[in-house]
Amino acid sequence: MSTPYYEDVSPGSGSLAPRAHSASSDAKSLSLNGSWRFRLSPTADAEDESFAAQGYDAGSWPEITVPGHWVLQGHGAPIYTNHLYPFPVDPPRVPTENPTGDHLRSFDLPAGWPVDGDAVLRFDGVESCARVWLNGEQIGEFKGSRLPHEFAVGALLRPGGNVLAVRVHQWSSGSYLEDQDQWWLPGIFRDVTLQHRPEAAVRDFFVHSPYDHRTGEGTLSVASDPAGRITVPELGIDLATGESTTLPVEPWTAETPRLYDAELATGGERIPLRIGFRTVAVEDGLIKVNGRRILFRGVNRHEFHPETGRTLDLDTMRRDVELMKQHNINAVRTSHYPPHPAFLDLCDELGLWVIDECDLETHGFVEQEWRDNPVDDERWTPALIDRAARMVERDKNHPSVVIWSLGNEAGTGRGLTAMAEWIRDRDPDRLIHYEGDLDCRDTDVYSRMYTPHEEVDRIGRRQDGGAHRRRGLPFILCEYGHAMGNGPGGLAEYQQLFEAHERNQGGFIWEWIDHGITHPTLGYAYGGDFGEELHDSNFVCDGLLFPDRTPSPGLIEYKKVIEPVRITGDGEAGTVRITNLYDFSDLSHLTFEWSYQVDGETIEAGTLAVPALVPGESADLKLPSPPASGHDAETQWTVRAQLTGTPLHTVAWGQLPATPRPTPPPATGSSPHSGDGVITLGPGTFDSRTGALRTIGGTEVRSLLLDVWRAPTDNDNGAAWQPDLRFGPLWRALGLHRMQHRLDAVESTDDALVVRTRVAPAGREAGLATSYRWTSDGTRLRLTVSVTPEGTWHLPLPRLGVRLGLPGETGSATWFGGGPGEAYPDTRAASQIGRWTSTVDALQTPYVRPQENGARADVRWVEIGGLRVEGEPEFWFTARRWTTEQLDAATHPTDLAAGDTVWVNLDHAQQGIGSQSCGPGALPQHQLSAAPAEFSFTFAPMGTA
Repeated sequence: MSTPYYEDVSPGSGSLAPRAHSASSDAKSLSLNGSWRFRLSPTADAEDESFAAQGYDAGSWPEITVPGHWVLQGHGAPIYTNHLYPFPVDPPRVPTENPTGDHLRSFDLPAGWPVDGDAVLRFDGVESCARVWLNGEQIGEFKGSRLPHEFAVGALLRPGGNVLAVRVHQWSSGSYLEDQDQWWLPGIFRDVTLQHRPEAAVRDFFVHSPYDHRTGEGTLSVASDPAGRITVPELGIDLATGESTTLPVEPWTAETPRLYDAELATGGERIPLRIGFRTVAVEDGLIKVNGRRILFRGVNRHEFHPETGRTLDLDTMRRDVELMKQHNINAVRTSHYPPHPAFLDLCDELGLWVIDECDLETHGFVEQEWRDNPVDDERWTPALIDRAARMVERDKNHPSVVIWSLGNEAGTGRGLTAMAEWIRDRDPDRLIHYEGDLDCRDTDVYSRMYTPHEEVDRIGRRQDGGAHRRRGLPFILCEYGHAMGNGPGGLAEYQQLFEAHERNQGGFIWEWIDHGITHPTLGYAYGGDFGEELHDSNFVCDGLLFPDRTPSPGLIEYKKVIEPVRITGDGEAGTVRITNLYDFSDLSHLTFEWSYQVDGETIEAGTLAVPALVPGESADLKLPSPPASGHDAETQWTVRAQLTGTPLHTVAWGQLPATPRPTPPPATGSSPHSGDGVITLGPGTFDSRTGALRTIGGTEVRSLLLDVWRAPTDNDNGAAWQPDLRFGPLWRALGLHRMQHRLDAVESTDDALVVRTRVAPAGREAGLATSYRWTSDGTRLRLTVSVTPEGTWHLPLPRLGVRLGLPGETGSATWFGGGPGEAYPDTRAASQIGRWTSTVDALQTPYVRPQENGARADVRWVEIGGLRVEGEPEFWFTARRWTTEQLDAATHPTDLAAGDTVWVNLDHAQQGIGSQSCGPGALPQHQLSAAPAEFSFTFAPMGTA
């Protein structure tokens, strides 16, 4: 029995040699995107090939949109796995149950289509294997889902009635090379284009444009097949291809993406180009561009849209790049395949460093200790080199691409070495990356993922051991800061290590966007929501953007952490230090503004004159004299760096305390009074038997009790393979989600009401002796909570504070403290001190899988539900329309329904977040140890504070 083409390890047959991509040309072209006839079969051979014959009647077939995935258009269902193959591992064989989509498209050539020359049919992306016919003639088949394939079809074209037939198999031998932690989404998902190729048209071209930072000159030469001329009007260049010229130019960088419009002309075609002059090299053990060390402030980016999967339009791609630039991101790793070519055009235009990654991952073989891994099997090497060549040849003319990556999580083997050798021979002017090459035999960069902070510190000091070659290379974290659910935490500490050690040249957050698929009843679906046999749940939702491309708190935090301008100083002395952290730019493009806040409200503002500091330079500046008002209040300076002419776009900011918060007067002096089963103390009433608070100034208060539980975050729960303690499961095993409250005493004295309790889980000796001491000055009610751990505690606490319920009609909150968004101990860099107002509903962060969210940090006071609450010291504030237990039980936001109570948490402390969903947990300094604690809150009816 012969091997079917879809199980053959070869990359395919009939395709033309890969070549450079050009966004436009004066040669004719015809988009074949649009409505196609479609038929889905359960197996690869359920239907014969008669559908490809001329005259076949497919009028009864349904229609789908190309580009697109058939499983997102009502035919079959998506599958999500992180690394497990969703079929038996028996390379290169695939299951008989192999969903196969037959596609048909009829088209006419447009008027004026030339009759001379040839024509090329181009597919920019098809998952995972396709066989193609035109007008009944088979022209080839191919694998390599995220790579272009072209076929010469000029001899088969006719003026009208052309029929293009494409059979696409979901599973093929190529699927073993594409195990890339994403939805498995079959179909023709990128553009299909017919291009006329005139006589003497450009078959391929390679732009070489290095920049010499010592002389300020660039050298341009363009290799072209066939020969032609290159013109750059702005530079006065009119040059034969194959020749070179050197002249003064402005260099291209991600900060200053200077492009020169050019044109390549041969005897049959003119192609517009955008040329950027830059040089990338490893010098002195550092990645340098144009002679300067660069620092990657990057993200990993899968291509994804919640409705169309990996099919993205140009507006969505532009929106991605603009969002990255707006949030101080300067680099993208194209995980784990080359992106749509238009995305790289945008990176050239708007300025991003790019690690362009090959369409290769064989992660599932880790389950069998990499046995039979294709990258170490010579039979697969031609397919690997084909993938490398299609990436390099397509993208070689993009100045934004500074590093080629061989792939991701594919183990090690001879095939990777062959890829590296081919790339280095073809393009020696870029660097090569592969994280799995720990000895760096084939690579120019030492790369790791999710490395703990302490190890990154050792690596930065070149004290990490390893091969001699590796120790001399620059280091990057190709993945870190796993942005799954609430988090990631610890980014500020990573950034400190990147800035402290030259060798540590930054990293790439995993990842850009949550891959939640739009679902009619669940909101956004994740793994398992489509009935998959194997799946990895919401591990596919680990991005800095929510599926609708709304920035998450994680992206806001990352923007702050990676600010290219550092603003520090001494607010009390009225001085500010501005430090330029750009790699190339001075600060002339920024306007600096100051404002002065009294108890969180701005009372004066102005512009601060800052010199155009060069990279690495600092200046100490004097702030204006503070306003006369603000005595007996907390005051601070806020300084912002904004893009000149766009005041809504803040690049960086800093806050400098000027005077501290005054100590509030004690709420004492009143005595408790009993009668009719009620104890009255100032504005509060209590149950005389239990000591439970009932009302404050007529506002009903429910169940004010010590609370230590939070709905575990994805990072609390951690990943099963993590070596460190995963606190979420351990907290649950200890029973912190089901704490019981034992009343020990209710004591009324001349000046206080004291309620003594013990809070502990069933079946455990560990507990918390807790006392609530209430005092009042007649108008305010002060609560002091004292907590003493008893028994053995080996775990930190999720939180420590009190929870209470307010009437359900409570609609909004105003507070003085950190905001406007959520923050936790290791995700609070972006929390600004000020006065903020929000509805209770808007206080929630809609993570695709519900979990702890919405805490506001450093709160001095909050007004909510008719009450004003002040903290001693500052506290964390959360309010939601469901209990923590309901939040914990929910699997999708649609599971959460508003009740008749708004539940408010007033926390003395919170456990940090960390990144343990695929990285290190919360650092020790951000863990909440079970230790004796005392904290106070003062309550007052609104209008009496």
